[in-house]
Amino acid sequence: MKSFLSYEGKNVIIAAHGNSLRALTKYIEDISDADIMGVEMATCQLVVYDLNDKLNVVKKEKL
Repeated sequence: MKSFLSYEGKNVIIAAHGNSLRALTKYIEDISDADIMGVEMATCQLVVYDLNDKLNVVKKEKL
């Protein structure tokens, strides 16, 4: 996540598949190991996160 700081103030698109998205979601949303198993990721689902300057989620929107 520290590498994202170089993009401060810009929009960043991350395109990935299945477990890599699950890992990123787990990290961004601070989801436990047990709870991530129940998280469903729909195919082609777009998710927009707004992060603050400490990279905490302030808004999540599924499009």
